[in-house]
Amino acid sequence: MSTATDIPPNMTIYINNLNEKIKLEELKKSLLAVFSQFGKILEVLAFKTLKHKGQAWVVFEAVDSASNALRQMQGFPFYDKPMRIQYARTKSDIIAKADGTFVPRERRKRHDDKGGRKKRDQHDANQAGMGPNAAYAGAYGAAPPLSQLPYAAGAKAVPEAPAPPNSILFVQNLPHETMSMMLQMLFCQYPGFKEVRMVDAKPGIAFVEYENEMQATVAMQGLQGFKITQQNAMIITYAKK
Repeated sequence: MSTATDIPPNMTIYINNLNEKIKLEELKKSLLAVFSQFGKILEVLAFKTLKHKGQAWVVFEAVDSASNALRQMQGFPFYDKPMRIQYARTKSDIIAKADGTFVPRERRKRHDDKGGRKKRDQHDANQAGMGPNAAYAGAYGAAPPLSQLPYAAGAKAVPEAPAPPNSILFVQNLPHETMSMMLQMLFCQYPGFKEVRMVDAKPGIAFVEYENEMQATVAMQGLQGFKITQQNAMIITYAKK
């Protein structure tokens, strides 16, 4: 019987031990958010069928991205359950049939090498804020200065003094589609976590509360600069009371 170590590194990682109570669309979005920091993702596969519950496949554009994701996210507490990750046995025909993309192998290779890959890359570039139609291309670079963020007082404003250390963190530069559950997964791995509060009127920011100032500080140091997407490195400060 083959083991996980027999599977050669490839672009697809297989994840199991996922929380089965999470709705499918939320699960896919959360996996995309957590794994995008490692490189461009071509697709996230997860299925409703009983046989595939608690499992997912993340297909990266590059093998290096998949390898980094496997190493760094192994055992990550995802919705209160540690993820178990290994390389997929390629994108098996079972998965392809289940998600409706199955084509005989020669045809699939030819299709991918020509138009399919090009279209998908263009779509991903637009999604990632690099394409001409990106909603806020250029609004964010990697960790932009605070003065340039859309909710700051303006680029020429004198920076305000930082808030003194306290138990509530102010998180900025989040992708606008971030859901509170994604942030909860990241911040709940630190002791003392209480809750995440999003601000509906201001996408891109959130407040995260801990039991005390020391626990909030540990979480801030651990997640400062964490990239939810390649363009969005989190900027964390203490909240003003």
